Amino acid sequence: MTKVLQLEINGAENQAKGNEMEKQGLPEWLDNQHLDHPQSLIAVVLKHFEPGQITLSTGFGMEGCALVEMVSRLKVQLEVVYMDTAFFFPETYALIDEMKEHYPDLRFVNAGTHLTPQQQEEGYGEKLWERDPDVCCLLRKVLPMKEVLKDSQVWLTGLRRDQSSHRKNLSKVEWEHNHELWKISPLADWTRSQIWEYIQEHDVPHNKLHKKGYPSIGCMQCTKHVPGASMSDYSREGRWAGLSKTECGLHVKSGEKVGG
Repeated sequence: MTKVLQLEINGAENQAKGNEMEKQGLPEWLDNQHLDHPQSLIAVVLKHFEPGQITLSTGFGMEGCALVEMVSRLKVQLEVVYMDTAFFFPETYALIDEMKEHYPDLRFVNAGTHLTPQQQEEGYGEKLWERDPDVCCLLRKVLPMKEVLKDSQVWLTGLRRDQSSHRKNLSKVEWEHNHELWKISPLADWTRSQIWEYIQEHDVPHNKLHKKGYPSIGCMQCTKHVPGASMSDYSREGRWAGLSKTECGLHVKSGEKVGG
């Protein structure tokens, strides 16, 4: 058996295991049938909850862009929340402007930190992202998101199971104890190839950096080019290169290690 085939089998087993686990803990307003397609799951969430009770967040990666497109097709006025760390790539800022124009019915809200890079340097020293990236992520992403979610009942995300080993058991619907709300990941069992096909089929705006070998995009200082990466490939290899860290902390549960 080839290594590639074994990886495919392991991935399929993880997807099936995740689907079975999530069916055992569904809320009363959700039926198993709603888990079959992302659009169906999003629709039932939007039907059961008011827009003000829902936080749709994105970091403007390919998955997040696909999720925004799916929500927009349901013709609901919803806020799209993002955490501007002040360290985005120019291409990411250009994409934000493009998304705002492309989706006039959605309101894009920057809920990022008020801590300027200069204030961070004065309080924590130079290049905190190199010396202690966990603290940098905490200040610029995790704490601001915690503030956003405190009044929400649902958190819509673009997470997928095969993005990393940390996410392999991700459920499409799970109770998020950190924030005391329902965390919904409609794309959990999709592959990156499916995401890219959807992006092309619906002409969804996406980050130009993906075509330059950046499968996962974060802050400039902590995101590197991945040689040979294609549009249908996903890897976190370029994030925090040289460190064991693979997560910023937004999707890490209490007691779990972020890395570093």
